Parts: sequence; C-alpha cells; structure tokens
Amino acid sequence: MFSALFTINTLKRLVAFLCCIVFSACYWAETEDNPDYLPMDDSVYPYAGLPRIVIETEDFAGLRDRETEFPSKLQIYGEKSPQSEVLELTVRGRGNSSFKMPKYGMKLEFKDKVELFGMPKSRDWALIANYGDKTHLRNYMMTRLSEWLGAKYTPRMQFVELYLNRKYMGLYLLSETIKVAKNRVHIEENDTTFLVEKEDVKKYDPPYVITDHKNIYHIRSPKDPPDESLELLQNHLNNFEHFLMNRYLYEDEDILNWIDLEDYLLYYWVQEYSKNEDGNYARSVFFTWTKGEPIHFGPLWDFDLAFGNASRTENQNPEDWYISEYRLNYYIVKNHVVDSAIAVYWNEHRETFRELIDSIPVYRSIIERAVNNEYRRWPILSNTENWALKDSYDSYDEAVETMTSWMRKRYEWIDSEIGRH
Repeated sequence: MFSALFTINTLKRLVAFLCCIVFSACYWAETEDNPDYLPMDDSVYPYAGLPRIVIETEDFAGLRDRETEFPSKLQIYGEKSPQSEVLELTVRGRGNSSFKMPKYGMKLEFKDKVELFGMPKSRDWALIANYGDKTHLRNYMMTRLSEWLGAKYTPRMQFVELYLNRKYMGLYLLSETIKVAKNRVHIEENDTTFLVEKEDVKKYDPPYVITDHKNIYHIRSPKDPPDESLELLQNHLNNFEHFLMNRYLYEDEDILNWIDLEDYLLYYWVQEYSKNEDGNYARSVFFTWTKGEPIHFGPLWDFDLAFGNASRTENQNPEDWYISEYRLNYYIVKNHVVDSAIAVYWNEHRETFRELIDSIPVYRSIIERAVNNEYRRWPILSNTENWALKDSYDSYDEAVETMTSWMRKRYEWIDSEIGRH
C-alpha cells in the first residue's frame, strides 16, 4: 500500500522539499525534466528580503542573442522555500547595447498568463539588469514619478534577485513590458490605432516606418500591419513633422490638434527633470495614435541613463535645458501654447518632483541588503572600464548620495529658471 502511494520519485521530491524548508541554502545535484522544485544555493548570497527568481534554461543553454527563445522553467522563492509552482516559459536576451554587458537583461514569455507579485496577469515580462546604474534606483524612481503625476499607464515593477542556471545573477527589476492589453496600454486593436516606439539607427525592428526627416518609428501595435496602415501612420507623422518645422505658417493653437497637451507635459517634464539621455526624442520614446485624434505621449520607459548618470557632459551637469534642445522636442517647445503650459505645469507640480528626492531613502531601504549581494557578485563600484560604468565610487552610499545631490541641484536650478523659460 505504501509503495503504491509513494513512488521513489515522490519520496525524492518530498525530501527535497523538506530540506528546502529546514535549510536556508538549498541545492539539488540532479536535474529532472519535470521538476517540482528548481535548485537554489544561497549560501554565498543570503536572503536579502526580496523575492528570488530561479530560472533554468533547457540544457542550461546560455542566452546568445536577443532573438533566440530558449524553453525554460521558473520558480519563485521566498526566504526558505518555493512560493510558486514551477512555471514553463521561454527566455531570451533583451536590451540594445546593454545586452552586451556582463550582467544583461532578459525577456520572459510564459506558456500561460501569470500574476506576479500582485501585478495583473500576462505572459510577457522583462528582467532589467540596471548594470550601468550603480544605485539601481533610477528606473524604479521614474515609475514613482510617472504614477504620482497621473500617467495613464506606468509599467509596474518589482525588485527581485535572480538565479540563472544555478548561478546568482544579482539584483534585477522584474517589469511589465509595454504592450497593448487591458491592464497595460489600453487602446483599441485595429488597423488605424497604433502603439509606436521612436527608434534610432543603432537598432530598429520591423514593422517600422521612416519619415522624410529620417525619424524611425517601430510599430508595436497592430502586429503585422497591412501596407495601408503603414502608409497611414507614415503620412500622419510626416505631416506632424512638417507642421512642427513650419510652425510660422500655422496658429499656435493648432498644436492641440496634433498632440494631447497634458500627456506631452508629463512626458516632457519627467524627461527634462531627469535629463534622461535617451529622452531627447532619440529612442525608447513611446506614444499612441488613433486616426482622427491627437498623439498621446507615453508610457515612460528606460531611465538608467538619467538623474546625472550620463555619458554626455551636458547631461552630467544638473543645470541647463536638455530635452527641449533636441529633435522634435525642440520644435514642440518653441510653440507658445506649449511653452506657456510647461511653466504652469512645473509650478503646479513642483512639490511632486521635490518629493521624489525625499523618497530616495525609502527606495534604498528596499534593496539595501540585496545591494550587498549584488556587489559581491559584480564588484564594479569603482570600475569605469565598461562604457556604461561612468563614475567611480568608494561605496554604495557615495553612489546614492551623488545621485541625490545631483537631483537637488537640478530641482533648484529648474525652480530658479522656470520663470524665464
């Protein structure tokens, strides 16, 4: 009777589970095709108060590129035991130049929709490495500011620690991806409604359109748009750019036919306040457009090169205007209607921007123990050899304080200048 109820495999799994409960460091030597539990050894990198994500790719395959999707399994661990079943998914690399870094991002696509850490169900998620941000706070801070200012949608994020193929990979942000869905970018899915990402010449994926002024726009939705949709979007963006660059031929109020002003003001100020290097209408700029309606800027994305963490000297300086000096933003801000509204927006929301600075100790406390694991695994605080590692710090405290000081100076400079903007 006992042998009928408990096979050898069942006993092995039961013993493994009991071991995991008893010991904080868990490890299984063997690999099973359909395991109940994935191995995790946290003896070197102890529990730091954050969820741990354990991923194993099929045959422990390494992620070679951003296109190849590897069948994988994932499990979420708490302090001493698994907090989820083993989930099936595919994993591939993600990011542009960041994928070439020693610690890289990943794109997760689950077999079935899953709810993770209270975030709405979806199949698509991203793991953001933040290797080039030695505070690990910049992308997360952007989400706080975006939500406080009332953005229609801000990607939800959760700090986690990651184990990949039985190796500790460090501190990550598990994030919703930007896609059309009820609980993400909530727009119609048809051939005249678009979710668009501004790209640059370094990397752009089909489907896309290129305007007369050589701006490249990747179409996130609809998927596989017909030629008529491509032509519709391309013509509209060409006309938009023509309007901006020939503004003296039109009334200032005509800008309201082209852009939703409130959405643009939110987009503009988060980018300008942070001096986000990619936010100068270069790449990772998203907007939606429906035929017959204005363009809606957002959601915000990709802020690791922000808040003083920049490769360009002008962006390291907390003074001077940045976003308003480049590409289409330059022409939009030159419009008197927009220019006046920019000043009003700052004065109405200036306390919200200041509160972000005051909140830094709270966000730091969430990840402080995990940061110790991170820099044991990746001892790069003083390293500036990689292009993404811009400043050398003697400690994590110094990295955070340097960013905080930059933000204070930025806030004070904008506050003093906005009356003359």
